[in-house]
Amino acid sequence: MLILVLNSGSSSLKYKLYQMQTEEVLAAGLVERIGSTNGNAILNHQPKDAAKIKLEQKVNDHSEALQAVLKFLTEPDQGIIKSLDEIKAVGHRVLHGGEIFSSAVVVGEKELEQIESLRELGPLHMPANIMGIVACKKLMPDTPQIAVFDTAFHQTMPRSSFLYALPYEYYEKYRVRRYGFHGTSHRYVSKRAADILKKDLTKLKMVTLHLGNGSSAAAIKDGKCFDTSMGFTPLEGFIMGTRCGAIDPAIVPFLQNALNLTPNEVDNLMNKKSGFLGMTGYSDMRDIQKARREGNERAQDVYSMFVQGLVKYVGSYFAELGGLDVLVFTAGIGENDYLIREDVCKQLSHLGIIFDSKSNDELRGKEALISKPRSKVKVLVIPTNEELLIARDSYKLVN
Repeated sequence: MLILVLNSGSSSLKYKLYQMQTEEVLAAGLVERIGSTNGNAILNHQPKDAAKIKLEQKVNDHSEALQAVLKFLTEPDQGIIKSLDEIKAVGHRVLHGGEIFSSAVVVGEKELEQIESLRELGPLHMPANIMGIVACKKLMPDTPQIAVFDTAFHQTMPRSSFLYALPYEYYEKYRVRRYGFHGTSHRYVSKRAADILKKDLTKLKMVTLHLGNGSSAAAIKDGKCFDTSMGFTPLEGFIMGTRCGAIDPAIVPFLQNALNLTPNEVDNLMNKKSGFLGMTGYSDMRDIQKARREGNERAQDVYSMFVQGLVKYVGSYFAELGGLDVLVFTAGIGENDYLIREDVCKQLSHLGIIFDSKSNDELRGKEALISKPRSKVKVLVIPTNEELLIARDSYKLVN
């Protein structure tokens, strides 16, 4: 069975086509600069066992982007499939499921209306996610559309983890609460960690660290999310590439008054001009590391703040969970930055982590156990694979 997985961004469309019997990727690609008024969109298509295809052409919206993708897949000479009928479901990554969706769903008219109702909870991502679903329903009307939500995994959190101490009516009326994000990634790596260790996931206490341009942690107990670092939006938690992370809320009105900023302007400041970028001028941890080596003091500050934040969250989750069996690093920084992994683990040695520097050194983008056999806490590096989990969820639903 073939499953197409789509990740619709505001001006991009990522895709992978899976053969689910083997979970093999038959084709993958990315359409960038959708709707650009300053040039053409860039289309990259990589078929299995064939040369990469790159094109530039005008792409006005997500419907046209999807048409280009489907043309790549069915092109007579270089296509992967003969007909769109071979695709039995399309799995969509959707940012927000609110309190409505705690698992993946087949999107009918009712479900699409419910997803639409959550648009204001994710104004940067939800419009694009919805456009992707609508475009697919138009071009592939007989193919089931599956929505897989980034927030769904965190819906198992107890009220003590997700409520904010604001007037309760704001939760009742506006659903202001902690939702958490990166849930598909946290779910994938937690399951994969249990498989690698040959342990029952429902009997493990685990912390998963999804560390990239956006970063989050999840405390997982008995296979379910107990707590997470991101909140009502993806802004809460660690310092990130362009996000400030958790700060004193009173800073917001202070900056509004001091700089004469509107609410939207201060929101943009915290989400797009802060974090690594605001501190150093660099938003990528690779550039931060290079600047550190060259003696850049602010780069060292950012690095220290990031590591301290990780140590703080893992330590607090250790206390919440009543111990820790497994610690997982994933995503761009987690999978590739061995120095951060080493510094975090060595600062957490009091929790029972016995770090294996030899296994960790220079390790990038591969699964590995980086704690020694006698370590009470097993530490793993696991490349995340959200697309595969979306494909699996879709496969399960259509079967």
